[in-house]
Amino acid sequence: MREVTFVRLHQDRWQEFERILSDPSAVAPDKLAELFLECTDDLAFARAQYPNSDTVRYLNQLAATIHTKLYKNKTERRDRLRRFWLHDVPLAMVESRKELLLSLVVLLLPTMIGFWSGMTDERYTRTIMGDAYVNMTIDNIANGDPMSVYKQRDGLSMFLAIAMNNSMVSLYAIVIGVCTTLGPIIVVARNGFMLGAFHSLFLRYGSFEQSLLTVYIHGAMEISAIVVAGAAGMVIGNSILFPGTFTRMRSFRNGVRKGICIGVGILPFIIVAAVFESWVTRLTDMPLLLNIFIILATFASIVWYVVVFPQQVLAREHGTERHQVE
Repeated sequence: MREVTFVRLHQDRWQEFERILSDPSAVAPDKLAELFLECTDDLAFARAQYPNSDTVRYLNQLAATIHTKLYKNKTERRDRLRRFWLHDVPLAMVESRKELLLSLVVLLLPTMIGFWSGMTDERYTRTIMGDAYVNMTIDNIANGDPMSVYKQRDGLSMFLAIAMNNSMVSLYAIVIGVCTTLGPIIVVARNGFMLGAFHSLFLRYGSFEQSLLTVYIHGAMEISAIVVAGAAGMVIGNSILFPGTFTRMRSFRNGVRKGICIGVGILPFIIVAAVFESWVTRLTDMPLLLNIFIILATFASIVWYVVVFPQQVLAREHGTERHQVE
């Protein structure tokens, strides 16, 4: 093949390479790797057929540029952690909004049932919470410090125990999703019954307001983590039950990937909840306004990260796709 013919056949592709390289940040690393392979193939052919030609020099420079951009991009992928928290997790959240809503409903309904049952019959509360915890709480209320249970251990050991326990509960809610959606539903519902029984106990003995203001300092994050973990487990369960157009195995792999992404995404919730429960919840004499501010700010941050921000990421993603098509 004559050199002029070779150049005419491939020059449009090379110009496309140059256009893409003008903004490499908008190109996926896999695409850059593909461009590099195509360019080096052309370079190898040109070296064999037209040694010492301008074409060889041009392709050599183009390949070197792609190589540089490729490895620079790989270096920049050190921001993968940032992308995970600000892109991957929010997208997984918004794609799982039905499971998140279902998990929230599954928590709230048993909470109301548990609360009503506890107010109707204290034996229910004792069955759910245990006699030891109920008796201890009644004694604490009688002694004028209903929340003294949060002051009995040093902060560090309490943090480690709570973080480990909440992590295991959340992990269990996710992993049990392989037993279909019913598994996570049972885990979330069980926590709802316990939450309702807990509130009924404090209302029955006249410390309901103080329990709300104290417990939800950490409970906002803790309960949210259970809801999100349950949703992650439901994603895995639904991927088995409803594979759609995918094979069941492919659907299951996609579900596990998304469920794990969401599960890892709630780790900050679990850690913050453990920090608050270990060092902040015990400060029962803090100013009321500060107490309320912490609770409202916590709920607001959760709603933003789980609901609002994922919608913004999705809209931005769709906007990028439309721009690329145009």
